[in-house]
Amino acid sequence: MHMEVLDVTPELAAEWLARNTSNRPLSKATVQQLAARIQRGEWQLTHQGIAFDEDGVLIDGQHRLAAVVKAGLTVPMTVARGVPRTAFTVMDTGRKRTGRDALALAGEANATHLAAALRGLHLYLHAPNSAWSGGSSVTSNDQLLTLLAEHPDIRDAMQHGIAFNRACRITVTAATIGWYVTTRARPEMDQSSWREGLITGARLEPGDPRLTLRNTMLNLATGASHRRRDDSREHLLYYLKAWNAWAEGRSVKLLRRSPNETMPRISRLSLVTPSGG
Repeated sequence: MHMEVLDVTPELAAEWLARNTSNRPLSKATVQQLAARIQRGEWQLTHQGIAFDEDGVLIDGQHRLAAVVKAGLTVPMTVARGVPRTAFTVMDTGRKRTGRDALALAGEANATHLAAALRGLHLYLHAPNSAWSGGSSVTSNDQLLTLLAEHPDIRDAMQHGIAFNRACRITVTAATIGWYVTTRARPEMDQSSWREGLITGARLEPGDPRLTLRNTMLNLATGASHRRRDDSREHLLYYLKAWNAWAEGRSVKLLRRSPNETMPRISRLSLVTPSGG
């Protein structure tokens, strides 16, 4: 078996793909994700590349090659030739490094929640009205680390998100993003009473947005309603609706989401006092 590093052009990748006669079906979503990484400049040379067997048949790397063709850019790859055909059964059986893994390796606490919150923040900023599930919602590890560098206060927001989740079952992701984007958009507002009301529900009158959001989340958590894969988007939509009403001093007795409803903008109106009452 012989290995070397080569610059793989789109033309060479297309030529090698023609030797793909015994591989698994191509995943268009995976190709799109890899191509997007190449176009963002995130491609890095590793020991993982492409492999040909003793007869020159491509047995590993079809998604990487297809991504090079789709991206239209040249990237370096490790190329192995003469790989025993029997090795095909054990290729790509290891677990891929997740966003949680990347953040944990970077020394971040609560890496699971942080990875989900950063992925949700990316979707809120760039695709707030798309489904937060499926291939289009995938965020690369490099994107997560870059996003964390751009939004370091998300770490503090996550602590509020965890507290809200424990109190009323709103997803940590939605609560973290909700706290982060509202405090970022309205830094002059003291949100201490919003936090206390949502966590405890104490002394809140019917129609208070904090009580309505709290009850809505608890009902969703204990009810028999069908759970969607993008629960965090739905929860965030409710969070922002309730927060806007609280900031404006409005009463809200019911939170609903209509089909294809867009994500609410953060209200610029405010009847909340500087102390947050």
